[in-house]
Amino acid sequence: MAGVPYDGKLTKADGKGQWWEGLDPQDLYVQNHKPGEKPDKAYRDKFFNRTLDLVNKYKPDLLYFDCGGLPLSTDVGLGIAAHYYNSSMRWHNGKNEAVMNTKALTEDRRKCLIMDIERGKSEGILPEPWQTDTCIGGWHYLARLYKEHDYKTPTTVVHLLVDIVSKNGNLLLNVPVKGNGTIDSDEVACLEGIAKWMEPNSEAIFGTRPWKVFGEGFESPMGGNLTYNERKPQVYTSEDIRFTTKGDTLYAIALAWPETGKLTIKTLGKKQTGIKGDISSVQLLGSDAKLTYSREENGLVVTLPSRKPCEHAWALKIKGLDLAGSEPKSEMITVPLKDK
Repeated sequence: MAGVPYDGKLTKADGKGQWWEGLDPQDLYVQNHKPGEKPDKAYRDKFFNRTLDLVNKYKPDLLYFDCGGLPLSTDVGLGIAAHYYNSSMRWHNGKNEAVMNTKALTEDRRKCLIMDIERGKSEGILPEPWQTDTCIGGWHYLARLYKEHDYKTPTTVVHLLVDIVSKNGNLLLNVPVKGNGTIDSDEVACLEGIAKWMEPNSEAIFGTRPWKVFGEGFESPMGGNLTYNERKPQVYTSEDIRFTTKGDTLYAIALAWPETGKLTIKTLGKKQTGIKGDISSVQLLGSDAKLTYSREENGLVVTLPSRKPCEHAWALKIKGLDLAGSEPKSEMITVPLKDK
């Protein structure tokens, strides 16, 4: 709003007669330094100590920094990471279960932090785990989206989720709430649609790892910048398939139902190299129907039942292939700072 100062401009003097009289908002906002300049040591120390206090008091499972790289240079950011991970090991009998997210990470720091891609996604499998954070609407509640019925649909979210997981990613989905703490009926319908899909298909998502390729089909180029590369929902066909694995099981998730009733997975054709083992069974999640299938030169051809077990996407559970060594490797490294 042009001409209207934001609360980040408030000073200690502005608190006279207010509930926060005597407190200085600049202890939080620090607008007293030029944009782009590094805050002074006193502020960096205060940020460091505030964050460690939060970690120590609340023992969070996830710590998220909405910034490019670690906050406030190496001395603060890596010091926080070291304390957080070491604390998690103390809380969990020597095992680190903490997750720390931030954005625009260099390759070396992706080995010890989770890179977040805001409203975007990777074009392929990344060797380190990563995350998309996006929203079914705006980051904050907008009544216009409800009036115009313009939220993401369950189909869009499911397709996004499947694609991200197949590329070694995680989806963090925001559902904006109204001022009274409730969500509207369109948001409820979206979440119920996702939950209904999850009932039969969750095993193809939770606890899975990517395969040697994330999928097959066509996806329009995303451009150089991964952040905010969301486009209008892509119209997928039955040729668009994504893969996940769990143990000795390969999941092939079709993003559209074939009109012919037959799904062809080209990656599993006999002429493809590097596919070891013989397929022993193929099951459609959510369905009790016994499927017929044949592994031909140009692909694995599966005849699907006449009745769909769900909407949005359909997961085939494939057994018998040798998946050992086919998943991307990911190693964690220790943070090179002592715990403070």
